[in-house]
Amino acid sequence: MRVVHELSDLPSALTGASLALGNFDGVHRGHQAVLAAAMKVAAKGDTAAGAMVFEPHPREFFRPDVPLFRLTTMETKLELFEALGLDFTVVMRFDAELARTRAGDFIEAFLVRRLAITHAVAGFDFQFGKDREGTPEFLSRAGKEHGFGVTIVERVSGAEGLFSSSAIRRHLEAGEVEQAAQSLGYRWFVCGEVIGGDKRGRDLGFPTANISLRVGTRLRLGIYAVRVRRGAGEDARVHDAVASYGVRPTFGGGQPLLEVFIFDFSEDLYGETIEVEFVGFIRPEARFDSIDALVARMNEDLEAARGLLAAAPAHDSRLDAALGFAKG
Repeated sequence: MRVVHELSDLPSALTGASLALGNFDGVHRGHQAVLAAAMKVAAKGDTAAGAMVFEPHPREFFRPDVPLFRLTTMETKLELFEALGLDFTVVMRFDAELARTRAGDFIEAFLVRRLAITHAVAGFDFQFGKDREGTPEFLSRAGKEHGFGVTIVERVSGAEGLFSSSAIRRHLEAGEVEQAAQSLGYRWFVCGEVIGGDKRGRDLGFPTANISLRVGTRLRLGIYAVRVRRGAGEDARVHDAVASYGVRPTFGGGQPLLEVFIFDFSEDLYGETIEVEFVGFIRPEARFDSIDALVARMNEDLEAARGLLAAAPAHDSRLDAALGFAKG
């Protein structure tokens, strides 16, 4: 998949595309429906299928003092797009100039002149342009004016309601990782470099790989059954594990840290980037009155994690569910 940061670098073969528009934080099942619609139109018209996203997230631009709980980094978002089958993604820098651009000017300058799109696809709630004047209805009228087709994807929902990034964030804030996975179409995961800690886990008999999650992450503090992925493609290695995300109240607290204990594992991971996939919630974080009580509960957590993981099959790829939804 081609990633374009400057429209002047867009290859001519990618003009005239079917283009999905949105922020796509999480690339959840509602987003996947938008992307699938763009790819379906592209296949019929024998054109490229692409997406246009904005970085930083507009909410981060307008409210920099309020960290956003982002479900996916841009790197992860692009990886998901590629796995789903897009030909290219345009990453538009969201800055003061773009924030001042009227919706009509945005369409004319970028979609018509520079990209020469043949079709635009957006979700029912997508808004763009200064003062968010670019509604789905506005986009449809502009398509008729400029000669490109427009598809507006209506609400996509499951048993628990509408698929939305906000709802998924609420699930994760409550520790409801299984419900989040139902809406995402894949299990939520984070990536990070393994950093040094105070080695307290090693002293307790549970050496951990520690990762600092990005500012704004509001995952519920607690103990989780997780899977750790190292490497990519055919070289990927997947390990069952139990993880604590918390402030370590038994030892006086601190900044939230993700501490992962990998079962039957003794390799040194310092400096390695790993992915941690959340499979199930075991219990909230708690303070213990003694080290013995803590260790006893950690052993119980380990067994609980083994049980949850045994009941949750590991996919060859964490994207299997998402791919199945988009291409089914």
